[in-house]
Amino acid sequence: MKSEVRSKGAPAPIGPYSQGVVAGAVYCSGQIGADPQTGSLEEGVVAQTRRALANLAAVLSEADMKMENVVKTTVFLVDLAEFPLMNDEYGKHFSRPFPSRSTVQVAALPKGARVEIDAIAVR
Repeated sequence: MKSEVRSKGAPAPIGPYSQGVVAGAVYCSGQIGADPQTGSLEEGVVAQTRRALANLAAVLSEADMKMENVVKTTVFLVDLAEFPLMNDEYGKHFSRPFPSRSTVQVAALPKGARVEIDAIAVR
């Protein structure tokens, strides 16, 4: 059985998907660096990374989880040259043991975002 996770602290989905789904673990859809109230993107990859992770934290909170519960993330970057900037900010939001992670470069992201991050969390 699965259930949907919805948070007003993260932007509403812009398509036919859930912010998160609980099915044993919590599977969080990718979050971009958009403000949940206005929908506008933060400026630059650092601010977008910070906001994307805050959006993920809001989704996790609705499922009674925290960033410490995250075991896997995937980071999507429009430009891998921005990896060091993203990586530095990303590291401020997790502690050891860090989640496993994949990072890939993509041609484009929704709303012109520079970064998108998804996550899987367990209790």
